[in-house]
Amino acid sequence: MTFKHLFKRSLGADPERLHFAAHSHHLWPDASYTGQMQAWEDAASLADLKWSKVMGPVWDEAQQHIARELSLPDPATISFSSNTHDFLLRIMSAIEKRPVRVLATDGEFHSFRRQMARWVEAGEAELTKAAVGELSDTAERGTFDLIFASQLLFNSGAVTPGLDRLAALARPDGPWVVIDGYHGFMAMETDLSAIAEKVFYLAGGYKYAMAGEGVCFLHAPPGFAPRPAATGWYAEFDDLALPPGTVGYAPDGRRFLGSTFDPSGLYRLNAVQQMLTEESLTTSKISDHCAALQRQFLDSNPLYGFELLNAPNGAAHARFLAFKSEAAPDMHAALAKRNVVTDVRGDVLRIGFGLYHDIEDVERLLQILCLTSL
Repeated sequence: MTFKHLFKRSLGADPERLHFAAHSHHLWPDASYTGQMQAWEDAASLADLKWSKVMGPVWDEAQQHIARELSLPDPATISFSSNTHDFLLRIMSAIEKRPVRVLATDGEFHSFRRQMARWVEAGEAELTKAAVGELSDTAERGTFDLIFASQLLFNSGAVTPGLDRLAALARPDGPWVVIDGYHGFMAMETDLSAIAEKVFYLAGGYKYAMAGEGVCFLHAPPGFAPRPAATGWYAEFDDLALPPGTVGYAPDGRRFLGSTFDPSGLYRLNAVQQMLTEESLTTSKISDHCAALQRQFLDSNPLYGFELLNAPNGAAHARFLAFKSEAAPDMHAALAKRNVVTDVRGDVLRIGFGLYHDIEDVERLLQILCLTSL
C-alpha cells in the first residue's frame, strides 16, 4: 500500500531522493501546506484580531487532537511552545531548592544533555545517570527532585520500561517525573490515562506528527509546578487586569506559556490531524505500515557487519532501525552521495521509515546498498 498521494509537494521537490530519515525530519504532507496558508490568510484578514482565533478554536482543536492521541482526561493540561527546551527551562525554574537532584537515562537527547551539563557546572543541578533498563530501580532507591526519561531513546531506539513505576514515585512536592516523548509521540500508541495525574509529558510535531517545526507541547499534571519562575505574559492571559506587582498564572497547562509566538505550527498540526482522520489513519495503522517495510529491509540483511541495536520483537518499536558500526559515518556519507538521506549519531547509522515510503522505495534502497562499497 502506498500513501505517496498525501506527500506530492515534498516528494515532487526532489523526485530522485530517497528520504529514509523520517525520525529526524519527517517530510511534510500536503495538508501542512494547507494549514500554513490558512495561518497566513487569517493573519492578513484578521490582523490583531487573529489572536482570538489562535487562542480560541485553533488552540482548542490542537489540544483535542493531542489529548485524544495520548488518552489524556483533560485537554486543558496541554500548553504549546516553539520547542521542548522552553518547557525544560520552565519546569526547572519551578523547583525552588538548589541544587536540583536530577535522575536521567544515559541516552537523553543533546538538548537535555547540554543544558543539564551546564546546570551541573553552574551548581544548579546534581545529575545521576542510569542505563535505561536500570532507571526505575535507581529512582526507587534514591532521592531526587526531578526524574527525566525519554519514552524512546533517540540514538538506539530503545524503549524505556517502567514508566508506571516512575509515575508511582511522583508527588507535587517532588519528585517530578518528566517523560520526553519526542521519538515516541505518534510513533507508537501511547495511553497516559493511568498516569496523567502524575507525570509531565512533552513532545512535538517535527517528527511523526508530521507538522514541522515550532509546534511542541507539554502536558502538565494538575497541582504540579503551579508557578514556574521562568514565565511570560501569556501564562496569565486570562487576567490582564491583576493589581500592579501581582504575578498571576493560568490554572491549567497555560501556566507554562511564554510570550508571543508563531502560531502557524498549530495550524499545520490541525490540518495534518484532519488529513489523518479523513484517511482513517491512526498511529497503529501507520506503525503497521512502517513495521512491514522494516521487515522487508531486514529480511535482506543489507548491512553486513553492522550490529542492529533495536531488533523488532513484536512490541512497541521505534520508526527507525539503529545499526552500530565504526563504518557508520562512511556509510552515511556514501549513501548521501547517492541522494539517500539517513543520519548518523557517532557510530550508529539510523534508517527511518515513514508513511511516505512503500515497498518500491525499500527495494531501491536495498539495491543502492548492494552497489555501495566502503
